[in-house]
Amino acid sequence: MEEVVITGYLRSAQSRSRPAIPERDGFYQLRADDLLARLIPALLRRSCVNSGEIDDLIIGSALGVSEQWTFGGRTIGMLADMDARVPARFIDQQCGSGMAAIQVGFMEIATGFADMVLACGMEHMTRVPMGPSLFESGVMSVNPSLYEDCAYTKWDMATTMNMGLTAEKLANEAGIGREEMDLWAVRSHQRAAIAVQSGFMAGEILPIQAEQSDGRLVSVEKDQALRPKIDLRATAGLKSIFKDKGTITAGNASPLSAGAGAMLLMSKKTAIRRGLKPLASIRSIGFAGVDPTLMGKGPLPATRMALEKAGLAAKDIDFWEINEAFSVVVLNCIKEFEIDPERVNIHGGGIALGHPLGATGIRLVGTLARILDGQKGRFGCATACIGGGQGISVILERPE
Repeated sequence: MEEVVITGYLRSAQSRSRPAIPERDGFYQLRADDLLARLIPALLRRSCVNSGEIDDLIIGSALGVSEQWTFGGRTIGMLADMDARVPARFIDQQCGSGMAAIQVGFMEIATGFADMVLACGMEHMTRVPMGPSLFESGVMSVNPSLYEDCAYTKWDMATTMNMGLTAEKLANEAGIGREEMDLWAVRSHQRAAIAVQSGFMAGEILPIQAEQSDGRLVSVEKDQALRPKIDLRATAGLKSIFKDKGTITAGNASPLSAGAGAMLLMSKKTAIRRGLKPLASIRSIGFAGVDPTLMGKGPLPATRMALEKAGLAAKDIDFWEINEAFSVVVLNCIKEFEIDPERVNIHGGGIALGHPLGATGIRLVGTLARILDGQKGRFGCATACIGGGQGISVILERPE
């Protein structure tokens, strides 16, 4: 198998989506496909690659409906003015969509069917909001059989499969309390604020000119959900949002976001021939399904698969990027794998930076590659839970 390396990564800043008050979203005038189409040419220029050299364009998004429908990924290539001969595809694996795009690109190159692949992700949760409105508008529907006499009669989208309620169930089962979750959330904002101040985040964000509600053209270059001054007193005062006397709040859950990310994958041989320094090699991947009512457990079996295929143990991983869909998901992984918290999300996570569903996997893997490079760690693992009861993981290795 060919060794697969990451040679480029770029993302937009991640805005704070507010479907009920759209004008407060810094990207509210820009569609998700517009955001992504601006990233791709910039990434290719930085990598000295012509679009016609790309063997596959893979787009991940959790809500590929309404304006985020891409004609199988094809419209993104058109918007980015890519060579018409470059094929495209669209992947929906919910919160794992961006990472799934990376996994497919990895397998294409590793097996010799491609040499260079663009793996991308996007989501605009103001313009295409997650929730009942999509079902009511008719752009999404659920097979009625799910509510009838079948093995999954209790898979009610509004109750047991509600992601907030799955987080509540996980917290109860794992014995992880509200204060512990709130502390992790505060840490996320603090670490992210330091990363912004140090210039780390600027190293992966392409500033994007976006028209605001008052007509001003503003360069959006910082993640908009970050709250540097938040503390435990502020989070402790927030009410639970999914059930009475619950533990999941707006403070210890990721916000709705808009954003996009792009990653250039190629065989190591090609990177060397072109004089490109790889950020990291993809060592292994993992994916798994779990009980949908315990969605947050997904990273556990997915990561175990990735570790086993790589011949590694959790203790061999130097740095982790575990998606902060909810604090409890990260804390459960730390508990189950006995991870030193100081090696997890060292520059903050989704609670502070945002979680634009389909784009998050690109950010997790891209940020991890940059962390390994900067911190001189050898192995890193990026992992995420997935709505509907799944998990996904990628293990990276820093080139010697």
